[in-house]
Amino acid sequence: MGSLVKQRVLRTIILLVLGVYFVLPLIAMAEFSTRGREGSRSLESWTSIVDDDGLMEALVNSLLLSVTSAVLMLVLLVPTMAWIRLRLPQLQRLVEFLCLLPLAIPAIVLVVGMAPLYAWVNYFLGDSPLTLTFAYTVLVLPFAYRAVDAGLSAIDLKTLAEAARSLGASWFTVLWKVVVPNIRVALIGASLLSVALVLGEFTIASLLNFDTLQVQVNLLGKRNAGVSIAVSLLCLIFAFVLLFALSYVGQRRRQTVVEE
Repeated sequence: MGSLVKQRVLRTIILLVLGVYFVLPLIAMAEFSTRGREGSRSLESWTSIVDDDGLMEALVNSLLLSVTSAVLMLVLLVPTMAWIRLRLPQLQRLVEFLCLLPLAIPAIVLVVGMAPLYAWVNYFLGDSPLTLTFAYTVLVLPFAYRAVDAGLSAIDLKTLAEAARSLGASWFTVLWKVVVPNIRVALIGASLLSVALVLGEFTIASLLNFDTLQVQVNLLGKRNAGVSIAVSLLCLIFAFVLLFALSYVGQRRRQTVVEE
């Protein structure tokens, strides 16, 4: 009984320390972004976010990039990983190595390698910021791979696929109606990780001369620190909301599985 009380006290202390560690910087950012003249409080920095056309355009670009990068990542990863597990398990280590490789390469080195390629991409597809989808998909592969791999490892993929095929299902039907529903939480996790990473990426967009949210935040910080801090705080809050949504969906999914 005494050990249980000690564990609860220790758990509470750790949670409080971590809570203070994460919340204090957010409070400091909120306090700084609401500073007015002569010690007063003002929401001018927050209202300026909507009034800044360049910032709003960059925000829309980043949101579109986060969606397109997540979709392209899922389209590439899910069929490939499922097929390798079913038909070519000997290639699993090679695919894992290739997917995790961008994690070991600094972003600045990736940009040096991608710059000549993007000269052709811009020539054929134009200089839209949405062309960063290709670079960001490569960037999110290591994180998305781990999430999808955990989801596939948690199910008996071979048995499910063989059962569906024996009932006359095509490979597309197996993938869409059997595999995807069973790894839905993993796919949501991979997508949210991709969104968070794309919204916070600066190096590649800056060096390739594209206008994204973090590039605009960096420029704002040089002329209006309050607006820059306000936008950064909004991005952090958005990321926290995404993580809470993921945990909620995962919990509901587990409850549904238990009830069934």
